[in-house]
Amino acid sequence: MSTSFREHLNEQLKDPVFKAEWDALEPEYNIKMAIITARRTSGLTQTQLADRCGIAQVDISNLETGECNLTLNTLQRLASAMDMRLKLEFVPTGNE
Repeated sequence: MSTSFREHLNEQLKDPVFKAEWDALEPEYNIKMAIITARRTSGLTQTQLADRCGIAQVDISNLETGECNLTLNTLQRLASAMDMRLKLEFVPTGNE
């Protein structure tokens, strides 16, 4: 009998230690997905975005895969290159 990834994950999330680690990764995942979604919404390839913001394409790829650390300055450069503005917010715990 095989289980789907989601079923396996749901089982693992019952472990408080695993769940804490999983939850700790959520902000990073959300930032990566926001960059990818914004780039695609703008109709840009990684290369086009790189040309617009002066960041190497390989670095854009690394940002989208989480292989490098982001700075607020980098996020602002990306937003500007996509004709967007950066909006960050703090949300009270439990109000997700």
